[in-house]
Amino acid sequence: MSDSSVGLLLFWLCSLQVFSTAADNQTQVGIRVLQGEREMATDNKLLGEFDLVGIPPAPRGLPQIEVTFDIDANGIVTVSAKDKATAKEQQITIRSSGGLSESEIEKMVREAELHSQKDQERKALIDIRNTADTTIYSIEKSLGEYRDKIPAEVATEIETAVADLRAEMASDDIEKIKSKMEVANKAVSKIGEHMSGGGAAGGGAAGGGSQEGGSQGGGDQAPEAEYEEVKK
Repeated sequence: MSDSSVGLLLFWLCSLQVFSTAADNQTQVGIRVLQGEREMATDNKLLGEFDLVGIPPAPRGLPQIEVTFDIDANGIVTVSAKDKATAKEQQITIRSSGGLSESEIEKMVREAELHSQKDQERKALIDIRNTADTTIYSIEKSLGEYRDKIPAEVATEIETAVADLRAEMASDDIEKIKSKMEVANKAVSKIGEHMSGGGAAGGGAAGGGSQEGGSQGGGDQAPEAEYEEVKK
């Protein structure tokens, strides 16, 4: 999950979500616990953080990390992370005194409303960058597997499309990133065409979903899972 984007989650008693790694052979993930109502992690209050280490090296997106959030009647929050493959687990306990005061909560709610549109725009840009990153990863994996089975000019076309997409990811233009991603997906679909003898494209197009960081299925960017405790 991305380290700059937070999924807005409302927890009453207990919640569990499964995340994954954002990079190949990643052996640890960072868990950050946040309180607030803003879309970006940096705009919320950090309550605590910890690392889950000892994850077996594997392709990104393959490990399954269960993150559980519990809050008891006294407002004590326990967040744990467990690697399903090894059963290794780490956790953190946060007492209510470490959170926001009522006035701080009211202020953050007002700020969230005030900056709602801007936050949504920032989140949309991060999401499309995450999708583009996953697309590039999938395309390069497909190209590496089938390069010796396709014409050189097709491989070159795919590489050019990927390079253009990677360069466009640095911009703030969502529509241009989408356009470059469509071109890259169209280019990689030619692998399927050639593998099927020139027929309709097979499943070569590489799409990708987004998650702050990477990664609840691959996301972007940073290998961290983030939680918000939202108080009403």
